[in-house]
Amino acid sequence: MDGPAIITQVTNPKEDEGRARGAGEKASQCNVSLKKQRSRGILSSFFCCFRDYNVEAPPPSSPSVLPPLVEENGGLQKGDQRQVIPIPSPPAKYLLPEVTVLDYGKKCVVIDLDETLVHSSFKPISNADFIVPVEIDGTIHQVYVLKRPHVDEFLQRMGQLFECVLFTASLAKYADPVADLLDRWGVFRARLFRESCVFHRGNYVKDLSRLGRELSKVIIVDNSPASYIFHPENAVPVQSWFDDMTDTELLDLIPFFEGLSREDDVYSMLHRLCSR
Repeated sequence: MDGPAIITQVTNPKEDEGRARGAGEKASQCNVSLKKQRSRGILSSFFCCFRDYNVEAPPPSSPSVLPPLVEENGGLQKGDQRQVIPIPSPPAKYLLPEVTVLDYGKKCVVIDLDETLVHSSFKPISNADFIVPVEIDGTIHQVYVLKRPHVDEFLQRMGQLFECVLFTASLAKYADPVADLLDRWGVFRARLFRESCVFHRGNYVKDLSRLGRELSKVIIVDNSPASYIFHPENAVPVQSWFDDMTDTELLDLIPFFEGLSREDDVYSMLHRLCSR
């Protein structure tokens, strides 16, 4: 297994300017930011984990992208007659444990790692916040990790408002030690890695119906539309981050999430975000 294969991230255009730019983003009708768009090119290529950043959702005439809702025994809920696309059914055992007393009544926020909270590289970075040793095929490699600006404030506030779950398509051997260093406050109640994703059309998709939480109270924060192609209506998209230390996206998101935490369900407020 080569080094980059353990990390699921979009390619930094500064490190690979020769790669072709992707076409317009088709994966989500909702891929907008709460702040003004910055003049960054469309990021299209993934190291090895996402073969196609611009994943096409089914056309309007095709069945809904929503996977079936299931009960603990894996059967369809009574009265649910919606059509679904042919994706694997959620397991009888959900990915998350039962909600703790501390988080009872809170909504669940699923947060991505790479290019959302941090940027990691196998190439040395002089101002790296962390250097994480990772064993690959018997050899120890150093992974240099940069924290996105304001990630500490963002995580602390999110931990106060929501049940927070780290969900990354990277491997645990890399992502788990990074999360140990990043989350000093125990914000993440659970950590989910590549094996918890659904491999669908060449991409590792985070199927929110497998979490074991009511979908109307689940939000996913991710820079990759391919990651939430099954549930775009639950997504708060963010721009991919590499090394811009003037970035304020996470800070700008805090007031939005403070309002979202008071909503009965997430769809109405997220719909207003998407329609901007």
